[in-house]
Amino acid sequence: MVISCQHLWSEISNYLEGEIAPPLRAAMEEHLRGCERCTAVLDGTRNVIQLYGDERMLEVPLGFSHRLHRRLEDTMPGSRRKFLGWMVAAAAAVVTAGTIGVASSLPSRHPEPRSEHARPGVGVPPDLLVVVSDKGKLFHKSTCEFIHDRTNLRTIAAREAQQQGYVPCVRCMKEYLKS
Repeated sequence: MVISCQHLWSEISNYLEGEIAPPLRAAMEEHLRGCERCTAVLDGTRNVIQLYGDERMLEVPLGFSHRLHRRLEDTMPGSRRKFLGWMVAAAAAVVTAGTIGVASSLPSRHPEPRSEHARPGVGVPPDLLVVVSDKGKLFHKSTCEFIHDRTNLRTIAAREAQQQGYVPCVRCMKEYLKS
């Protein structure tokens, strides 16, 4: 089975969640071996999922909306400047208010991850030896088939990996991630 880039992109979420049929998974993996663009899309999607599920929040600096509005006003031509400037400022205020609302509705300690790809390793034994890559974001068993950068691996305890911000690979650490 041969699939196009567009077909791969439409199934990328299902692929990451492991919710596709084996023949389609095999076709997608074959396509990914030969297509740098789709591999970049896959890696980018993984990163977005991981960042979206990250419990750390970014705070907008004090006065951000005012500075944004002023900068837009300085760069926009004539009459459109005022209308669009106010619209952008209003949109920024809505986004800021929405972010604050969402942040305040989340549990304070450990929010529920939005994707299994960002699940913290709550059940992973802290003294389990795992491998990490300096450029990666996941920790793995040394036998995991899904380690991307095998050239810069180092072995550390799972506890240390989590303290350094790594999260468990959902494929090789699946037995520990069952809720």
